[in-house]
Parts: sequence; C-alpha cells; structure tokens
Amino acid sequence: MTLSVSVTQRRARLMARHRLSAPAATVTGATEAVVALHATDPATVYLSARARVHGCDTSTVDGALFETRRIVRMLGMRRTVFVVPAPLMPVVQRACTDDVARRLRRNLERDLVSGGVGGSDVSGWLRDTEAAVLRALAARGSATGAQLSADEPRLRTQLTYLPDKSYGGVANITSRVLGLIAADGHMVRGRRRGGWTSGQFEWNPADAWLADDAGRAPTGADAASARAELARRWLLAFGPAPAADLQWWAGWTGGQTKAALAALPVLEVNLDGQPGVLLAGDEAFDDDGAAPAANLLPALDPTPMGWQSREWYLGPHGPALFDRTGNIGPTIWWEGRIVGGWAQRPSGEVAYRLLEDAGSDAAAAVEAEAALLTGWLGPARITPRFRTPLERELSA
Repeated sequence: MTLSVSVTQRRARLMARHRLSAPAATVTGATEAVVALHATDPATVYLSARARVHGCDTSTVDGALFETRRIVRMLGMRRTVFVVPAPLMPVVQRACTDDVARRLRRNLERDLVSGGVGGSDVSGWLRDTEAAVLRALAARGSATGAQLSADEPRLRTQLTYLPDKSYGGVANITSRVLGLIAADGHMVRGRRRGGWTSGQFEWNPADAWLADDAGRAPTGADAASARAELARRWLLAFGPAPAADLQWWAGWTGGQTKAALAALPVLEVNLDGQPGVLLAGDEAFDDDGAAPAANLLPALDPTPMGWQSREWYLGPHGPALFDRTGNIGPTIWWEGRIVGGWAQRPSGEVAYRLLEDAGSDAAAAVEAEAALLTGWLGPARITPRFRTPLERELSA
C-alpha cells in the first residue's frame, strides 16, 4: 500500500528539518540541515544562518567560513554558487560541478575561437593560461582577480559579445577563466574584501585553503556514487517530494536523476495525488513539539528554493515574491508556509506585508521578528541582487 503524506505533514517536516522551528547549534549544522546555503547573493548566507542558529551574528558566520573553514563557497547545483559543508565539497564536485565545468570550458573555447584567440590550439592556449594563473596564485598565497590579471596578462584578453545588441560589448575573460579554474576544483573563493554584504573575494589554492582538515581531502568516488549521495542528503532535507524536484534542484538530466534514486532505498508516496519519493526508513512524521514561530528568510534562501513544485507552501503568492526568472525575494513563514514578504527600507527598518490572514498569533510574532531583524541588521543596508515586486514596493 502506498504511503500518503499530507501537506500538513510536509510543512511540519520542513520546519523541523530546516531548523526553522528548533535552531541548529552551529552554522555548519544549519548548512548541513538544508544541504547547502545559496550564496549567489552574499548577504543570503548570513541571513539564512541567522534564521537557523540562535545568537548567530556575522562574526559567527565568518568564523565558519574563514577561520575553521567548516563551510566553503563553491559553484554547484544548477551552476549556482553555494556554501557547502567542507566534507561535502568533493561530493558536489563529482555530482554536479564537473558537468558544469565541462560546459563552461566548451562555451569559453567556442568564444575564444570566434574571437580569434589562441591560434590553432585554443584548448592548449586556455590550459596553459590556467596553469600560469595557478602558478601566480601559489606564489601569492591568495589574490584578487585584478592581481592575477596583473601577473598573467592573458586574463585581460578581450572578447566582443553580441555586437548587434544594445546590451552587448567588450569584456575581459578574467572572470570566466577564474570561474572555470574554480569549477574544476583547483581554487576556492576565500576571504571577502569589504563588509559582509560584499561580493568581492580573494582566490586561494584549494589544497592550501582546505589542508588543515584531513576530512576534506578529495574523494575518489565516481560521479554516479556522488549523485546518489547528494540525492540521499536532499531527500533527508527536502523529502518526500516529486523526483522532478530533485532533478531541478540538482540541475541533472532525467537519466541522472533516475539512476541516483535507483541506487537508494526509496519508497513511492502519494503527495495529495502527486507521486513522490521518500527515503526508506524515514517514514516517521512526528511533531518536534516546537511552538509556532515566525521566520523571516532572505532572498534566495535554500528553503523556498529547494523545490520546483512549490504550491504546497507558496500558495498564490508567487507573482509578488518571485522575479521573472524564478528567483525568490525575502519571505515570511508561519507553520511551514509562506504568508508574506519583507524588505529593508533606506532608514534600516524592516518593512513587511502579510499576504494572507494567518491569525493574531502569527501577526504578533511577525511584528516582533521584524523588529529583531531590524536591530540585527543595524547600520547594514541590504538590497537583494534579484529584485521582486513586493520587495521593491516595501523598500521604497
């Protein structure tokens, strides 16, 4: 008999598994709870951690990122930058990033050929440039892109993009080459330059950045085994869910997703008429006993970005909270569902709007949490990288 899982059960599990009803003890624990934190927008990492770790401030996150290095920034699923637990890096590398790196290399080589760069051996030219960059990085220990461009002039090679478009133009290949080297696992984004909302980072050799912990050594696991392990972790955090949600989240093909699930002990479940999968042995849906809490999550938080099928926690609020390319803005959560959105005004105040009537307890809890977040942000001003309709309206 197929197990049926209700929306109420899924919402309760979401709150418990994602550390929204009961905080995690550490930033690393909070990151592990959702597999990885979105890091396309640097502020998201800090705000996502704050929502899940009691007493967390920016220095707490900095400690995990830059001192103990228990969490590390890397390109991962869907060619998106994430912060992942350091021991998970080789799994994400084999499961997702290797494929991303191959696509990045293929596209860059194509553009170099079109631009007349590299002569008859574009692949060799690019490999030689990458090797020179890594030598320069090793000599410096850490470096910005500008410093590496000064050391290796080929990084300043220019290509013309979309010359017939108003938004086209000429650009250096610096960021593309450095991103490719990182996607191949040879260097990592290290300490930031500027405040905690800054998107500027120093590059570090991967081995040197991670060498203080033997548990972070690269694994010899093949891609298929790595995909199975990543699927297992996703199911623990985001399951039960349709297999298509895993495919979307990981950026895999249908065949890769099917093979990853076939390697695991999974059960088919009924999600209110929609087929889903659940990790065998994870059938308990016990309430964690935590009192209802209001959660103000940042733009691109891993919880709302964990599924492609979102109606069971999003309701009708998508047009107000998402941009046109599928990026979510800041959201308000109550009892495992989205009930509103928030933004920071130029004054520093956190303004919010409830998009449905969640009751007087929810309204009071949201008001209190907005005041706490205002105080936590202090003089910092945050603007999501991807603006959404409600966020723009509230921040005005």
